[in-house]
Amino acid sequence: MIKVILKDLLNHFEINENLPDYLLNQRFNEVFLDGDFSFEDNEYKIVVKTRQNVIHMMFIKPNEEFPLIILSELPNGLLNGMKFGQNEGEEFPINKL
Repeated sequence: MIKVILKDLLNHFEINENLPDYLLNQRFNEVFLDGDFSFEDNEYKIVVKTRQNVIHMMFIKPNEEFPLIILSELPNGLLNGMKFGQNEGEEFPINKL
């Protein structure tokens, strides 16, 4: 599985927003490069469905408490993911919030 850093994803989708430096170097699956991109209500969204019928979603909200959220919906309907805060060390699993 190949990984890309968030900075590469931002460049790929031409997202010119200031995000915390620690986030720019976070690694994510390259599958997001082929995702459907949208921008609405000051929120960037990248959504991709894999061959295993897992839907991966990336939400980028630069000025929010959690500027980056990764959420995956499994075929059985369960959700899992991570919320990344403005500062390093403020990462929380979705299932614990």
